[in-house]
Amino acid sequence: MRVILLGTAAGGGFPQWNCWCPGCRIARSDPARAHPRTQSSIAVSSDGQRWLLINASPDVREQIARIPGGRPARDEIRHVPVDAVAVTDAELDHTIGLLVLREARAMTVYATGAATAVLERDSRILPTVQAFATVTLGSLVLDAPVAVRGRAGVEIGLTLEAFAVAGDAPRFASVAGPGSTVGLMIRDRSGSTAVYIPGCGAMDAVVTQRLRRADLVLFDGTFWSDDELVALGVSTQHARAMGHLPISGSEGSLSELATLPASTRVYTHINNTNPILIEDSPERRAVDAAGVVVGADGMAFNF
Repeated sequence: MRVILLGTAAGGGFPQWNCWCPGCRIARSDPARAHPRTQSSIAVSSDGQRWLLINASPDVREQIARIPGGRPARDEIRHVPVDAVAVTDAELDHTIGLLVLREARAMTVYATGAATAVLERDSRILPTVQAFATVTLGSLVLDAPVAVRGRAGVEIGLTLEAFAVAGDAPRFASVAGPGSTVGLMIRDRSGSTAVYIPGCGAMDAVVTQRLRRADLVLFDGTFWSDDELVALGVSTQHARAMGHLPISGSEGSLSELATLPASTRVYTHINNTNPILIEDSPERRAVDAAGVVVGADGMAFNF
């Protein structure tokens, strides 16, 4: 399996256009100390040719250029390097890219019933895309593996298994239900397994069990501390209340990720306020010392 981190920042990217927190200031003035990042998304392939895009960020146009096989055959005018798209929720930073991908003319989108309802009824992203392209909907049923099919209904050698994680439906959702926020177990035919959880509010038994069965772990690194936004004066909400388990503390995610058997454990979906984005910060050193990777755009993993 090959996994490419197309984007590793939370919504808004890094630096965020309207943010002048310490990290965003450094990213603008000295990007070698705080590398810019686009909004979170990954690409996965079992053969290096057919690719599954997981989460379609607003930066998808730029990100698709990082996928191998992006060049068409000499006599091909239109070329789409993505065979299918899956989403872990219906948040705007994970689905606005579907609007950009409308130019593909045909696409398969995998989502849970809860996320599909929001995309159809509340954000209206699916009906808008369907006005330009033929959209085949693939259903992600919790705790049930689904073979991913690409163009023309051909399987691409990957299965997805969605599982519920602690988190809220988008604030614009009219109804919240099971499967509003999920993690994804991704397997190829060889049995290699990756787990992608860009948003997770608690490290419960279900999540821990999944993480311990993975060869590659990509986990929610949104906030360093629970009161990160409150301390900066940019919000009154704490990390857990927003559906994101902080990295630090005795009950933070780092203490669990450090003990996982997976050879590679990576933080992604990192908020612009998170000090781990600063290469020489003490918070970054703590993550490095625990053997966990701070994800950056363009990182690729083969296993």
